[in-house]
Amino acid sequence: MTADIESLVLEHLRSIYADIAELKREAVATNVQLAAMGQQLGALTTAVYGGKSEIDELKRRIEHLE
Repeated sequence: MTADIESLVLEHLRSIYADIAELKREAVATNVQLAAMGQQLGALTTAVYGGKSEIDELKRRIEHLE
């Protein structure tokens, strides 16, 4: 009877360890995706401000022509 209980406990522990390992893999993948999104957001911010400065320059040129 004791051997059966020990076997059952070991089986549950193996299942728990497998679940934890999967959660770790998912956490790593999520961190990689978040890092990529951060880089994309930085690039988009740079592009927006670059476009804004070009628009501001065009406004100044138009005002000068008027």
